[in-house]
Amino acid sequence: MQVPVLNMQGSQVGTFTIDEQTLGGSVNYALLKQAYVRYHANLRQGSSRTKNRHEVEGTTKKMYKQKGTGNARHGDKKVPQFKGGGHAHAKKRTREDFRLDMPKKMRRKANRNALLAKLIDNEVKVIDNLSMDKPKTTAFVDFLAAIKVDKTALVALHQTQEAARLAARNVESIELCKAESLNAFQILNNKFLVIGKAELEAWLNGPSSQIGKEAKSAPLGAATAGEAVKAPKALKAPKADKPAKAAKPAKPAVKKEAK
Repeated sequence: MQVPVLNMQGSQVGTFTIDEQTLGGSVNYALLKQAYVRYHANLRQGSSRTKNRHEVEGTTKKMYKQKGTGNARHGDKKVPQFKGGGHAHAKKRTREDFRLDMPKKMRRKANRNALLAKLIDNEVKVIDNLSMDKPKTTAFVDFLAAIKVDKTALVALHQTQEAARLAARNVESIELCKAESLNAFQILNNKFLVIGKAELEAWLNGPSSQIGKEAKSAPLGAATAGEAVKAPKALKAPKADKPAKAAKPAKPAVKKEAK
C-alpha cells in the first residue's frame, strides 16, 4: 500500500510503503470491538459511591412503638423506602472491578489493525516533518486546513516536537498522544490520524511489530530496560578486605613462689 506523504503546506512530496499483511491483511472487526471495549472500560475511574442504611447520618431511634398504632412496623427512618434513607443496593465497586484485559499479542494486533482500517479509508495523514518553529495555534489551524483535516483528528507527536504540541493543545477537535503509544481506542475514536513519517516508521518497526511469540521471549524495549536496571549491580566494586587485627601482646609468665 502506497500512502502519500505531505508537507506542512499540504502538498504531496513522496509516498510511504506499508505492507498490509503486517497490519493484519484485512480488518478484523471482532478484534477491534474487543480492544475498543477494553480500552474504554479501563478509562473508568470507578469512584461513584452511594450510602447504605448504615452509612446515612441520623438518629437510630425507633419511629414509633411496635404495636398499637395500626401502622406498619418500622425501626429508624434510614431504610431505603423513606426519603433521605440509604440505597438498597449501594454502589461500592472500585476501578479494578471494571478493568478488562487482553493478551499483549492481541492488543498489538488490534492496534495495527486499527491503523489498517484508517489507511483503507484514506484517513491517515503522513507528514514528512511535523515540526513548528513557534507554538502558534493559528499556524496549526492553517496546517490542518492545508492537509484537509476538517473533523476530529488524533495528532501523534514525538517528545521533541514540543512547539507543535503547545500549538495544538487549544484546538477543540484535536487529541494529542505520544507517537510511540498509539492504540486502537485513540485511532478509532477520531476521524483522522496525523503523524510524522519518521514517527510512523518507528512505531511500525518498534515493539508494536512483535505480535508473535517473540513478544514475550525477546521483547523490544523491555529487555533493554531490564538489562539497564541489572547492569549497575554487576559494576559494583568488590568490597575491600578488612585489615587484619593486630595480635595482642602475650602476657609475661609469672612463676608462683613455693609456700
